[in-house]
Amino acid sequence: YAPSTLRATKAGGRLTTSTHLLRQRRFLPLFVTQLLGAFNDNLYRYAVVYFLVYNVFNDEKQEGYFSAIASTLLIIPFLVLSAVSGQLADTRDKAVIIRWVKLCEIGIMLVGAAGLLLAWQGIGVSSGLVTWLLLAGIFAMGVHSTFFGPVKYAILPQHLHADEVLAGTGLVEAGTYVAILAGTILAGWLSVQGAAVAVVITALLGYVSGRQVPAAPPA
Repeated sequence: YAPSTLRATKAGGRLTTSTHLLRQRRFLPLFVTQLLGAFNDNLYRYAVVYFLVYNVFNDEKQEGYFSAIASTLLIIPFLVLSAVSGQLADTRDKAVIIRWVKLCEIGIMLVGAAGLLLAWQGIGVSSGLVTWLLLAGIFAMGVHSTFFGPVKYAILPQHLHADEVLAGTGLVEAGTYVAILAGTILAGWLSVQGAAVAVVITALLGYVSGRQVPAAPPA
C-alpha cells in the first residue's frame, strides 16, 4: 500500500480487510445483485452470438456484421443514457432503482429466452425476425446495465463506513469481472435451450437479492 492508501483504509489504528463486508447485509445483497447482473448480461449476449454465428450464419462477412452490430447495440445506451442514469441515482432512492431495474431484467430475459428458443427451433430465422428480437434483447440489457452502473457505486458511501468504501469498491469491481468471465465461458458450454432457462433464473435471483438491499434515499 502507498501511505495515502494505507491511511484511507485504516480505522481506529487497524487495517480493515474487504472480506468482512461479504457478511454484512449493507453490502452482500448489492454485491450478489451486481454479480448476477453482469453474469446474466454476458451469458445472454454470448449465447446469442455463439448460436447465431455457429448455427445460423454460413457467411464469414455476415458473422462479422452481426458481432459488430451486437457490440454496438450494447454500447449505445452507455453513450446516450449514462448522464441521465447518474442524475436518477442522485435524486431517487437507490435501492428502489435497483428493484425496478432488476424487475425490468426479468421481462427482458423472458423476451430474450423466447428469442433463443425460437432460434433453436428455426422459427423466424430465415426472415430475420428472431435475429432482430435477439438483438433487441442485447440492446435492452445494455440499457439495464447503464441504469444499474451508477447506482452500484453511488450507494456504497451510504451503506459503508468511510474506511470501507475503498474495499467495497474493489469487491464490486472484482465481482463484475469474475461474473463477465463466468458468463462468457458458460455461454459457450450451455446448449441454447439451457442458456434460455439460465438467463431467466438468474434474472429472478437478481431481483430477489436486489430486494434485500437496504434503503438509500438521496442525500
